[in-house]
Amino acid sequence: MKAVVAFDTMWHSTELMARAISEGLVEGGATVKVMPLGSSDRSEVVTELLDAGAFLVGSPTLNNNMFPTVADLLCYVRGLKPKNLVGQAFGSYGWSGESVNQLVRELEQMKVELVGEPAKVNYVPDETALARCKVLGRQVAEKIAEKLR
Repeated sequence: MKAVVAFDTMWHSTELMARAISEGLVEGGATVKVMPLGSSDRSEVVTELLDAGAFLVGSPTLNNNMFPTVADLLCYVRGLKPKNLVGQAFGSYGWSGESVNQLVRELEQMKVELVGEPAKVNYVPDETALARCKVLGRQVAEKIAEKLR
């Protein structure tokens, strides 16, 4: 019942989303390891993934792409071929918002079973968006529990 929430953020919007998703995960009974990539090394994230049932990844959009630290993490994780994970992508954007779709494609390539819908927010998440993030966290926690039965 462990979930890893790895993300980076530019103006704290993606961070707010990560915190709300984490709250939902905890409400759903999961143990959560929140890993901001500004202060967590990719090797630390992989170590936490070894005994996790879920992997959620968040990124803002920067120059029509996911944030460089997130791309670096996913390249590293993909090469290690993780197994039996559920998860989802999330992120904020100012104009175009490509990062979340890119994250979804990366997770699909890693064979992560996607739960619910990706969380994508234009600019700063409002209370409604944060509530949707919490719901996503609960959905993922439920899926982890279901797989453990």
